Amino acid sequence: MPVGGAVAEEKIRLASLVLELSFLFVLSVVSNATPFFGASYTLIATADLVAYGFNAESFALVVFVTALGATVGKLFIYAGAFGLRRRLKGNKNIKLLGRWLGKAGFYLALFVTAFIPILPLDDYVYLGAGANEARLPPMLGVTFMAKLCKSTAEILLEFSGITGVSGLVYRYFGLSRLDLSIIFSAFFVVLGVAIYKLDWQKMIDSFRRRGATHTPAAASASAPSIQAMRA
Repeated sequence: MPVGGAVAEEKIRLASLVLELSFLFVLSVVSNATPFFGASYTLIATADLVAYGFNAESFALVVFVTALGATVGKLFIYAGAFGLRRRLKGNKNIKLLGRWLGKAGFYLALFVTAFIPILPLDDYVYLGAGANEARLPPMLGVTFMAKLCKSTAEILLEFSGITGVSGLVYRYFGLSRLDLSIIFSAFFVVLGVAIYKLDWQKMIDSFRRRGATHTPAAASASAPSIQAMRA
């Protein structure tokens, strides 16, 4: 092949790669910019890797771009909650999150919620953080590390077929990865709003009361038997 033809082909390949990475970045941002949206951008990323050829370089680029886009998307949730902070602070759950900010274990919990597949639990954390004007840079750093781990794990598992749910769904229901992502998005928007409406403090208090009532009951139940043994 002539040198000019090889150079032109390489330029086309690079342009195609840049366009595809840009699309994945925008998709990752949009998927994470709306609270409880939950679209599985890693499913689309895996499909692109399969189409363009899986190698270490393309895998690393896709993981980095999707993780960066997912982190940038959280900025919109934080900014929206900050702008609506007066209204949001009337919600009991937002007040509960505000009391939790800055305490030991907060950033660990943020990492875990940002890493958990499918469920957009970190959206709640960013809503509470924005409404309570929490420090943003440390949160973004933790989120980016969590999204790197999440993209790596999800794409590898999907590519290897260990969690090839999308392939099974396509085989039996004819739904593509994009269809599956849209269904997930609609489902988690409804689920997210429902969870947001719950009173988390009452649920926590209920669990605490159950734990407190079980312990005295067990102690009182064992007391007669001890007295009988002494008699």
